[in-house]
Order: sequence, then structure tokens, then C-alpha cells
Amino acid sequence: MNVYHFKKGTEICNYSYSSNILSIRLNRQRLIVCLEESIYIHNIKDMKLLKTILDTPPNTTGLCALSINHANSYLAYPGSATSGEIVLYDGNTLKTACTIPAHDGPLAALTFNSTGSKLASASEKGTVIRVFSIPGGQKLYEFRRGMKRYVNISSLVFSMDSQFLCASSNTETVHIFKLEHLTDSRPEEPPTWSGYMGKMFQAATNYLPAQVSGMMNQDRAFATVRLNISGQRNICALSTIQKLPRLLVTTSDGHLYIYNLDPQDGGECVLIKKHSLLGSGKTEENKENDLQPPLPQSYAATVARQSTVPSTSTMPGYSEDGGALRGEVIPEHEFATGPVCLDDENEFPPIILCRGGQPGKAKRS
Repeated sequence: MNVYHFKKGTEICNYSYSSNILSIRLNRQRLIVCLEESIYIHNIKDMKLLKTILDTPPNTTGLCALSINHANSYLAYPGSATSGEIVLYDGNTLKTACTIPAHDGPLAALTFNSTGSKLASASEKGTVIRVFSIPGGQKLYEFRRGMKRYVNISSLVFSMDSQFLCASSNTETVHIFKLEHLTDSRPEEPPTWSGYMGKMFQAATNYLPAQVSGMMNQDRAFATVRLNISGQRNICALSTIQKLPRLLVTTSDGHLYIYNLDPQDGGECVLIKKHSLLGSGKTEENKENDLQPPLPQSYAATVARQSTVPSTSTMPGYSEDGGALRGEVIPEHEFATGPVCLDDENEFPPIILCRGGQPGKAKRS
């Protein structure tokens, strides 16, 4: 694992591990490295190895989630390879907070909301999505994505205000759920035959088996998107662009789709723009034209520009006096005591190259 300063294009430190790194998560407090049967927790400010969680259940996909709210730094990972148990670990106190029996089958997706107060999960079946309170682990919401077929959930994400939860899979449908509890203060329905039958059906669920009545009470999608492709991996994000809620979908074939999202009525989302992330970067607009054109400087060009920075491949590996050098496996008990310092809040991370090629703390201007 190599840690780089993005703006300066310089290497901060590097670690080597005993087996393949499957996933990495970080916030401004902790950095998590997930292997198949162990998890390493580092302090982000000096890269000290704080904790090694050994003998975790086999986790071949590196499934784990870390709260981006560094005030709590909760970590969630599978507690079983055969059932949907979630282990909630406090990254600040380095103690297990609780275990959550989330699903019957193995887990496929985990994600925290922006404040770290909610955790959403889905199993390998992909039919039911549940949301739990953090750190208590109580179930708050239960959403049904579908019943006819099992799917592979590829993306599960909250909106920044935690009002919506988006789930996408290997099918052509993206589901958006609204996190709200319906109250009994709704206006009385007119005395129609359909209204009478609806009340009778709802009352009948009290006499059905728990699994059946629970399925009937699960909330359905508030809004949906129909992609013109299926079977491809995709990543979704719920964002606000020019004060309007939007759904962004990036597919593995190199396209970015931007859809509107009606926060009041939901329903079918309308495609606004389609942008190619590969090749010419051609943008296609659809119906609405309320988004600003893309900036001439792309992200890829920004990254490519970093190649002009002098190479630091000759820079020593992390922490000469006790850390792991390049290619060396870090001992599980090792604590970093080197000069790496990431405690400058004005520029994060604040590593610069001092005389002699050693990393040092950036001076405040």
C-alpha cells in the first residue's frame, strides 16, 4: 500500500502486508486496510498501526465500510461467512460496539450515511435492504428491491442529507428509497370499495406468519431509473447540483449518466445528460439543459499533470527507525514512530520534501 500526496505527487509512506489487499477505506482519523482474513487500522495523522483484527471470517471481496465522519470512525465488516451478521467496531476506542444480525444470507453491501448514525446493508440475494441505527444497531427501515430474481448489489449509497438511499445491481433498474416513517395521521380515505379492501388486507397481515406479513409491510422504491444496459457493474451517487437533487450513475463501459430526482413525488427519473469518460468525452443532453458545461480541465488531465513532478521512487520507505521499508512485511505489533506527520488542518495531508529527501511537516503560512 502506497500513500501519496495528491497535489504534490509525492509519496508519503508505504506498507507491505502478508496477503493481498482487497479494499482500503479512510477518513480524516483512520485508515483501514482489509485483507481476506484480517483488518489493519492505522492512525491517519502519523500512520501508526493501532490495531490488527485477526481471524475475521473469510472475506474474499474485502467487504467493509468506514464512517466518513471521523468523530466516530465506526467500522463495519462481516461477522460470518454464511450469515448476514455485521460487526460494528469503534475505530476511535478500538473496541467492538455491537453485532447486528442483519440478514439470513451472507452480506454483499455495507454503507454508512454521512454522519455515521445509520448503516445500510444488503445480502447476496439483493432482495431486501435494511437500515440500522448506529451505534445501537436497531433496525430503522426495511426496503424491498424486488421479489422475482436475486441480484448482485454493486452500489449502495446514502444522500448527504440521509433522506434517500440508492441501490444498484447487475440489472437495468436503479432503486431510490426515501427514509421516512409513515404516520397514522394521513387523511381518511373516501368510503370506496378499493379503500375498504385495502384496510381489510392490511388488517389481515396481523394473522399471517411473521415472514409473510413482514414482506407485505416492506417499503418499495420511492424512485427508479431504467438503464439501457444490464449485466454491467455500476456505481451510483446522490448529489445536489445547482441546488437540485441528482442521481449520478457511472457504468463499467465508461459512461456517466445524470438523472433528475423529484424529492416530492419520486417516480421514474429523467435522463438529463450522458457523458463519455473515455475517448473524446462527448456529452449528450436530454430534455433539460440546466447543468453547466463541463470544465475544460478534466480529472484525468489533472492526474496526468502530476507526472511532471520529479519521481520520488528513491525516497526511503515509511519510517526508517522501526516502520516497514519498501517490500518488507510489517509486523502485526509494529507501531510507527517515524517522522510522518499529518496534523496540519490547513492542507491535508501536509507532507513536503525537506532537505535530504525526508518527509517533514508543512509550515503554516
